[in-house]
Amino acid sequence: MIIIKRYPTRRLYDTSLSKYVNLKYIRELIVSNQDFKIIDSKTEEDKTRNILLQIIGEEETSVQQSLLTDNLLKKLICFYGNDNQNYMQQFLEQSLNVFLEQQDNMQTVMSNLNKTAPFEIFNNIVKQNIDMWSNINSPNDKK
Repeated sequence: MIIIKRYPTRRLYDTSLSKYVNLKYIRELIVSNQDFKIIDSKTEEDKTRNILLQIIGEEETSVQQSLLTDNLLKKLICFYGNDNQNYMQQFLEQSLNVFLEQQDNMQTVMSNLNKTAPFEIFNNIVKQNIDMWSNINSPNDKK
């Protein structure tokens, strides 16, 4: 795991490379699926979440079409402190995981397009979607 220290000046220091880094570098770690943790240089408090939120904020202001619309953000905010907050967290994580799996499956299916008849491809996609959504735990199930 890569440890990145956050100094009071808000500078970020990658201890594995022994150099200062920026938010763009942290984003690249995320995209390349690198495991990292950002800690406060003095207190060693975990600051990863704060930096991730900062990256999301910067991404949201730099793109033409926002991923997190005002309407979506308002609805998410309503879940904070709500009895369903834990359920919503699990639902969002599982939904995103299913989406990413479907994206991978679609890439696999498209790469095998020449090997299979078109109707069979779409039948397989529909079946995979149904199977994945069926396997998502209900809020009362414990892992």
